[in-house]
Amino acid sequence: MRKIILLSCTWYFSISAVLFSQQLAFPGAEGFGATATGGRGGTVYHVTNLNDSGPGTFREAVSQPDRTIVFDVSGVIKINSRVAVASKITIAGQTAPGQGITIYGNPVSFSTSDNVIVRYIRFHGSIDMPRGGCVVIIDNAEDVILDHCSITWGRWDNLHIKESKNVTLQYCINGEAIDPQRFGALLENPTNLTIHHCLWIDNQSRNPKAKAAIQFINNIVYNWGSSGLVGGHSSAEHYQDILCNYFIAGPSSTDNYFSMFTVSDHVYHRGNYVDLNKDGALNGTTITSEELIKMNATIEQAPHNISPVKVTMDSAVAIFDKIVSQAGASLHRDTVDLRLISQLKSLGTKGSIIKTESEVGGQDYPKSGKSSLDTDMDGMPDAWEKKHHLNPKDPSDRNSDSHGKGYTNLEDYLNSLASQK
Repeated sequence: MRKIILLSCTWYFSISAVLFSQQLAFPGAEGFGATATGGRGGTVYHVTNLNDSGPGTFREAVSQPDRTIVFDVSGVIKINSRVAVASKITIAGQTAPGQGITIYGNPVSFSTSDNVIVRYIRFHGSIDMPRGGCVVIIDNAEDVILDHCSITWGRWDNLHIKESKNVTLQYCINGEAIDPQRFGALLENPTNLTIHHCLWIDNQSRNPKAKAAIQFINNIVYNWGSSGLVGGHSSAEHYQDILCNYFIAGPSSTDNYFSMFTVSDHVYHRGNYVDLNKDGALNGTTITSEELIKMNATIEQAPHNISPVKVTMDSAVAIFDKIVSQAGASLHRDTVDLRLISQLKSLGTKGSIIKTESEVGGQDYPKSGKSSLDTDMDGMPDAWEKKHHLNPKDPSDRNSDSHGKGYTNLEDYLNSLASQK
């Protein structure tokens, strides 16, 4: 039985700025990347096959800006080299029929892009990609939000974010990094970065390594290896707001849920819990400043990073059920995410740090589902258009705003798919 410890974190936002009048990327978008525009008002590209390159592929879909990407197929897209994503792109993984979309085998880069929205996509690296490869790269980018994505099997780090600003990762899974480093994420001097309601699991270290100005809110870090959340420990000044997270040790874990913080790390923390006993129950204790002070971190009395779009924050205990049900590409979980969630639910008794994806069965290849008829190829199925009094033979109505709420009709459709969870 889980011990219920109620601790309200909502008071933190009494000093937050009010919500921007600027349109959210989608309902429920929060944090610094919440107002990314994506491909709003642009064209639509249908991914019609699972090939690596050529017409109708994911690679070609994301190669040009001002697009919303929808999927007429589901399954695994094995990419043989890095894919670069253009600016002003919405990647709507929730449109894939069947079991959703996995991009497998090599990195996907959002570097130098701006205004990108990515939802319900699984990004899987591979032991066959370059030794220093990261699965998702967001360097020198601006206004990016990843929502309900899964990032695994990176060889250096699963995720790399450098010199970017206004970025949100929410309800994502970052896990099972592989050889040679087996690290979760390296954050190198991004500013205005929000990571909330994410699961960090089965990474040797860097969950993440926060050389950053970051809001780290309502995350679970489970079964880290040598260390959990790592400070910047550099000469540069970093400001980490660490709020209402839960650190839960697993079979591979040391007691180092915090590691490598130094005086240049300015830490504001409240409402965090740690459970180190690996006994199958959620019965942790409140984290005090003691561990951070031992490492000479600078303890701050107020948060440094205040996102204009606030994060809806829960107590550390309350986030467990929410992350179990929602983290990752959770509309249709694959075998990888199901395994990771099962390990988390064991509360200390299951989990492992792996060297290669073959140790856990490798990439599976589920059958593709069947998409709905979309006569005018505007991204909205005919049946949905008819139900909402649109014309299934007029592709231009995708960019109208029938409800006057700031979202195009196409976005209304995409948002309705995500709200089904």
